Parts: sequence; structure tokens; C-alpha cells
Amino acid sequence: MKFKTYAILTLLPLTLLLTSCSKEVEEYNKPAMYWYSKITKSVSKGDLERADGYYSSLQGEHIGSPLLPEATMILAIAHMYHEEYLLSEYFLDEYIKRYATPNEKEEAEFLKIKAKYKALPNPRRDQALIDEAIAEGEKFKLNYPDSMYAEVVNTMLVRLYLAQYVLNEEISDLYERLDKPKSSEYYRSINPQPWIASSEVDRAVAPWYRAWFEGDGTSSWYEFMIPDTKSVVSRNSIAEEDVQGEDNETK
Repeated sequence: MKFKTYAILTLLPLTLLLTSCSKEVEEYNKPAMYWYSKITKSVSKGDLERADGYYSSLQGEHIGSPLLPEATMILAIAHMYHEEYLLSEYFLDEYIKRYATPNEKEEAEFLKIKAKYKALPNPRRDQALIDEAIAEGEKFKLNYPDSMYAEVVNTMLVRLYLAQYVLNEEISDLYERLDKPKSSEYYRSINPQPWIASSEVDRAVAPWYRAWFEGDGTSSWYEFMIPDTKSVVSRNSIAEEDVQGEDNETK
């Protein structure tokens, strides 16, 4: 008798857990307001993964619901608040393509640029995302020249151009240290902004725990391990006097 009682008490929590999970999975064919309330409740608790699941149910069961545009924007802003910028951009794309009116499209596209901008805490690590954010910002300025967000977009663009400039300079410096002058010159030449004065640009200072591995953009902690001699595998390590000598022999 004691053994049976102990077995029942042991299996009871597992039974309740499986029952609750099955009830969660079996939820379907609910009104649009039901799914919408579930989304907002999950967002208020910070459970965005569950909110995304409820959004899929709302979208799947009520594709024409007037609650969908608002739910899409709520999730876009919630993901941005929780620094999940790629998911925020996904929901903003959905909103722009499917639900936004001409008046609402401007704000949604501004939020999309903001999501790309805020997704760059470490600009050295994502060159492509910097280029995409700049392209989106310039496109926004062309489409909405009189936008109320114009000055904010301009500020983001200035910072993005500075980040792009510094990144290209750091890549150029790296190739120079690796004895690849052509590659170094290429990255130095693709900086297209004449208004940037290199002498007036203060490079971002990395925290000490990242600086050990990333350096300051001009050198690294392992620099002492790199030999001062020119690389024997570099195709660009030809001395200028050798090139001039070849030209004289040709003439």
C-alpha cells in the first residue's frame, strides 16, 4: 500500500506536466481576439517566443483579421526592445509588405533602419550590415525628403559612415602589416566620403577584455609574434626598385 501511494505521488507531477503541455499544443480554432490577447499577455511578460507562436496561430487561422497589423507592429517593437533586431526587422518587413498604408509605411521603414543601426554594437564584426544600413538610410532620405525622422536618419548615417571609414582603414592597416600593399591601397581608396578628415576621427576604444583579442585596430596583442621580414607568399611584396629595373631592361 505504501509503495502504491509513493508511486502515485511520484507520477502525479509528471502527469500534470504532460496534461498541461497537451492542452497547450491542442489549442486551435480560436477567435482572433483570443490569439491577440495571448500575444499581448506574452509580450507583457517578456515571453516573446510564446508570443511569436500565438502570432503564427493568429495569422494562420485569421489571415484577414484587422488585428493582424497591430499584432505585427507590437511584436516588431517588442523584439527591438529586447535587442532581437533581426526578428524585429522580420516583423517590420511583414508590416510594410502586407499591412502598412502609405502614411504608416514611413514610420515602419524608419524603425527598420533603426533596427539595423542598433544591431551594430561592434561595427568591426559586420561590414555587410553597415553597408546595408547605409543603403537603407540613403533610400529613406530619397523617398521621404521632408520626413519628421530626417534628422535622426542623418545622425545615424553620419555615424555609420564614420564606422565604415574606420573599418576600411583598419582593414587597410591589416593588409599593410601583412605586406599586401595593393589590397591595403584598395580598402583605403574605397572610402567615398571626402568630408571625413582622418586626423579628426577618434577610433572607438574597445573594452580591455576585448582589446586583448581584437587590439585597437592598428595592432594586436600577438603582434610580437609576427616577423618583421616580408611575407614570402605575398604576390604584392615586389620592391619598387625591382619594378623600375624591369622597366629599364624592357626599354
